[in-house]
Amino acid sequence: MDLPQTLQFLSDAQAAAKRTILVTVCGVEGSSMRNPGTIMGVAEDGTYAGSLSGGCIENAVVSEALDVLSEGAPRLVRFGVGSPYLDIKLPCGGGLDVAFHEIRGGAFIKACLASVEARSPFSIAAGPGGPQHKEGWRKTHFDPSVPAATFGHYPGPHLQIIGHGASVEQLAGLAQTFGCTANVLTPDARLIEQLARRGIPAERLTRTNQTELLKSDPWTATVFLFHDHDWEIDLMESALSMPHFYLGAMGGRRAHAFRTEALSRRGVAPDQLATIHAPIGLFHSSRDPHTLALSTLSEVIRTYEEASWDDG
Repeated sequence: MDLPQTLQFLSDAQAAAKRTILVTVCGVEGSSMRNPGTIMGVAEDGTYAGSLSGGCIENAVVSEALDVLSEGAPRLVRFGVGSPYLDIKLPCGGGLDVAFHEIRGGAFIKACLASVEARSPFSIAAGPGGPQHKEGWRKTHFDPSVPAATFGHYPGPHLQIIGHGASVEQLAGLAQTFGCTANVLTPDARLIEQLARRGIPAERLTRTNQTELLKSDPWTATVFLFHDHDWEIDLMESALSMPHFYLGAMGGRRAHAFRTEALSRRGVAPDQLATIHAPIGLFHSSRDPHTLALSTLSEVIRTYEEASWDDG
């Protein structure tokens, strides 16, 4: 989830005329905090963004990155099991192969940030010539002899929250804190003002069939938080037909029976109805807005992490 923040850090460092290093986890042996493809950015002044462990190796990674800037050549370093650094161990007992490449010029970071902004899958290929942005998701490739590696990146989860009440604000704020993007559709004008102060985009729903406001892609979670379930039916019917990885709705089993019956009468197929997460969240008895938001976001992130994206 920290990919956009790391890329932005590198962009800001370049704008300040600082030399930068892209650090990439290329291989993992045993258990590890982070997966292959995880990146970290290091600037020539020793500042950095992103993380490769729980704090065990970051200082050593920065030191290696500064050495790479000094020598002017990429390198591959093993941390943990099998590493020449006997005093640096990973508590998880695993090993990481980490590649260091200097970023020359601003085109690479600009292209990566443009893909993030457009919510388009892209890949990072890092080799002797430095990191390169590649359009579209590409299969993982790692050649330790070069070193060279390619890793694909999908857009992060976006929450489209539709509803009213305190739970909407709590979920949007929690998603923002976690690093997700979010937008809100609500009939509550006061809520829109509150969200605007937190920089969360929101639009006013003035009728129950205002489906033209819905926007979704395969990495979108659409969450319905209405106490008045009459608001849901038109919007949910449309949302179910759009790409998404998660769709959930607040309310107990009786409320869900009402909505599924109404949607079924409109011709929504049983297999589509079965994908609705309801009651919403990992712990269904949650009542207060804070707990409901945490329960819902936890279920959304778990679903995102377990999803199998079409990698073509």
